[in-house]
Amino acid sequence: MQIHVVQRNQTLTSIAEAYSVPANRLSEANQLENPDRLVVGQALVIPIVGSYYFVQPGDSLSSISQKVGIPVQELVRINQLSVNQTLSVGFRLYIPAKPKRTAEFNGYVEPRGTTVSPNLISSARETAPYLTYLAPFSFQALRNGSLKEPLLDDFPTIARNNRNVLMMVITNQENDQFNDELARILLNDMTIQNTFLNNIVNTAKKYGFKDIHFDFEFLRPADREAYNRFLRKAKTRFQQEGWLLSTALAPKTSADQKGLWYEGHDYKAHGEIVDFVVIMTYEWGYSGGPARSVSPIGPVRDVLEYAITEMPASKIIMGQNLYGYDWTLPFVQGSTAKAVSPQQAIQLAFEHSVDIQYNNEEQAPFFTYKDSENKNHEVWFEDARSIQAKFDLLKELKIRGMSYWKLGLAFPQNWLLISDNFHVRKRG
Repeated sequence: MQIHVVQRNQTLTSIAEAYSVPANRLSEANQLENPDRLVVGQALVIPIVGSYYFVQPGDSLSSISQKVGIPVQELVRINQLSVNQTLSVGFRLYIPAKPKRTAEFNGYVEPRGTTVSPNLISSARETAPYLTYLAPFSFQALRNGSLKEPLLDDFPTIARNNRNVLMMVITNQENDQFNDELARILLNDMTIQNTFLNNIVNTAKKYGFKDIHFDFEFLRPADREAYNRFLRKAKTRFQQEGWLLSTALAPKTSADQKGLWYEGHDYKAHGEIVDFVVIMTYEWGYSGGPARSVSPIGPVRDVLEYAITEMPASKIIMGQNLYGYDWTLPFVQGSTAKAVSPQQAIQLAFEHSVDIQYNNEEQAPFFTYKDSENKNHEVWFEDARSIQAKFDLLKELKIRGMSYWKLGLAFPQNWLLISDNFHVRKRG
């Protein structure tokens, strides 16, 4: 599979011809609503096995060999060339696909309101073949140890039909906000804690959950050890049922990092206790802050490189956003950016006749535009290039896999690239 960035004056037909792919197949792969509406800078996934390299000025077989990581003799054999052949600029060389590694993928799905939207169900069905875990968000713990259930609708059936482990996400949320006092009660009052664990076991059996996933955030620093003790107790209980135990962790870069989002999370202890962790490596650019990439590659790398010093890489799942944001400029504290899917971002760029740019340091696409009220906007989102950069990091660090927050946002290139890069482990 190959990523192609649309250049000025290119059409879907001309791009398809360059890669010997039918134009309608290229359109379907990228879910182009109108194939005539390409945006300069838009990243398309070319649905082919392997990729093509187009000879650039100054290239030789030797330099190309170094670029693509294939010995000259192999490059010559595959493309039926001679070793001394002169290559003309634009000449197309075939590069075979690299071996895939096995990885695990999780998708959180968050139903809102009183019913589950058809779009959310459709998204779960479409993406479940690419997932190891399907995670309805969330069971909210109550102060008496009982659970407020999310809307589950067809999610258990979808998980079962696609051999997904159904992940029971449990949060310390009250009124959809993380609450430190709720966590303190659950972690320190043994009577309530035992009731809490009993309710988890009974509910998991009822719906068929096989991974119990604690997303406890905004913990008081004083409750850090209480959380570790609780996880050890929960691990013993869930092992008796043959279930996995996992946790969500804030993106830390040191053991003593300050702040209520960080101090209650002990990377080393979680690495010893649970089966795997999801590290929330996103929201550097967030709805209430200034415009920036949501998950810039540098900070993501910093977090993961620290994490592998505290726990086995095989227990680490990288968090990844399936959304971007549209900020109104200049940024004003207290304002809120609008969330957009990758497909919506491309549509915005088309509607405002602006090119999509790419920040190589952040490894993320962005663009600016002026709205009908003459207000300036800056949009950062994800595309095939940015997600491939994360897949490359995942493979480099040999971590377990990737977890998406959250399903329901259209990003077709992501799922195609999973298939191109990985064998998805199925545990269900």
